[in-house]
Amino acid sequence: MNTQAPSSATLGADLRALRKARGLTLSEIATRLGRSVGWLSQVERDMSEPSISDLRQIAGCLGVPMSMLFAHAAAPAEEQGYVVRAGARRPMGSGEEGLIEELLSPDLTDDFEMVHSTFAPHSRMQTPANRPTQEVGYMLSGRLELTIGGRQFSVGPGDSFRIRHEPYQWANPHDEPAVAVWVIAPPVY
Repeated sequence: MNTQAPSSATLGADLRALRKARGLTLSEIATRLGRSVGWLSQVERDMSEPSISDLRQIAGCLGVPMSMLFAHAAAPAEEQGYVVRAGARRPMGSGEEGLIEELLSPDLTDDFEMVHSTFAPHSRMQTPANRPTQEVGYMLSGRLELTIGGRQFSVGPGDSFRIRHEPYQWANPHDEPAVAVWVIAPPVY
């Protein structure tokens, strides 16, 4: 049985971006993993390939689902880092609250990330989020009820909204899915 993760030119860069976005040092993560700083540095530079077990531990330390680390679909060399095909998007999050998210950005190395979000009918965010980010959403279809900084809004197709370092919560009490594209800075997934 193969215990090595699929190879990817962007895995190390994504791990470094996620670690830095959380304000963690190589030393802090290495200590949590029981590994050397040198090994982790090699992983982040794509010079060492972590095992499945290593990736499970790294995902736990970074607070991301394993799918974020495994779903690097192979793109043709001339498209890597530039184009993400519809069938090659990386799934993000657990989907537990009725939210299915896919990464639209080629990787997490930019100052922002783009996310395609589908909110299931009659779903809602159970606990408000408050992230150190700036986020802009654009509604493609359906409707969402938003609470941003204590203010309530209803948004639909063609509407956009912004969240800046403030608590927010969403709900889709409607009978159809709501679909939005989010731009989040800095990347948090």
